Amino acid sequence: MRLLMLKKIETADEFIKRKTDEFSKNKLIEIKDIGRSGKHFLAREAWTFMPQGNLGDKVFVIERFRKESTEGKIAYTDSWKKGDIEYRIGYFIIGKIGKAAGRWVWGQYCPLIPHEDLDKLLSKARQEGTLL
Repeated sequence: MRLLMLKKIETADEFIKRKTDEFSKNKLIEIKDIGRSGKHFLAREAWTFMPQGNLGDKVFVIERFRKESTEGKIAYTDSWKKGDIEYRIGYFIIGKIGKAAGRWVWGQYCPLIPHEDLDKLLSKARQEGTLL
């Protein structure tokens, strides 16, 4: 009889601590341009994490980025200026299907957030200095 080792899934608090440590390394973030022929390089300056109030398997994040550089062909050159600040609102969730099952993964769709959590998330981001 073979025993299966069950991997312990990180709690939302453990996940937030790990991601905060990872984000603190101040590396440039590389994002594909919408035209797929270029890249944007952004400096992550600040972030705020918050678990969803009614679902412990979901963590929202607001990130503040400063534009640093581009590479290749950029679709919207008129809107790109070094030093500009942009925000990204997203979420991580514990996957349920395939390779993602049982681990924290980036949410692939735009975030849906309960109305009770939206003001809390924005207030927390302002208090922590993520939102200027």
